[in-house]
Amino acid sequence: MQPPVIHSMKGPSMSDLLVRLYDLPDVRTEEKIASHGITVRRAMAAEAHIVLPWIERHFYNPWVSEATRAFTRSPVMVWIAVRHNELLGFACADCSMRGFFGPTGVAKAARGQGIGEALLFTTLRGMREAEYAYAVIGGVGPLAFYRKHLDAIDIPGSEESIYGPMLHDDKGRDFDDF
Repeated sequence: MQPPVIHSMKGPSMSDLLVRLYDLPDVRTEEKIASHGITVRRAMAAEAHIVLPWIERHFYNPWVSEATRAFTRSPVMVWIAVRHNELLGFACADCSMRGFFGPTGVAKAARGQGIGEALLFTTLRGMREAEYAYAVIGGVGPLAFYRKHLDAIDIPGSEESIYGPMLHDDKGRDFDDF
């Protein structure tokens, strides 16, 4: 077995976004997806052994590291979307840095049902309840998704973000795989 190739995470420039948490739109997507039997809720620490391998299978290796950190927060800063005991998506906060939203992702087969939007707003409301006035969405990938749902602004000079010099292995990230 060869060791992973480690290199700096350089790629297309993506600005960080700043979101005001004190005046989030009153979006209740959780109610819409509940009609499909989907629940969005804060994960329990005892679920980390299920959630973390699921993230590794479906997404980007560094997200496992970030979600691991979110599971160590008190309260846990991981939200999950579940239908009939099946994990469909996740969202985290306070991972890379305090006050940061993300990572977040929805399984390919579950997309287009409003799960991503429900996870976004549930997590942002959780951050507001934790007394944050603003959230940073760092190194934004699916920019159109955030622009559609939030009145977020680009943070000037943040194109490299905190992720610019980050080391990572060869398992790439496809931002279309939101």
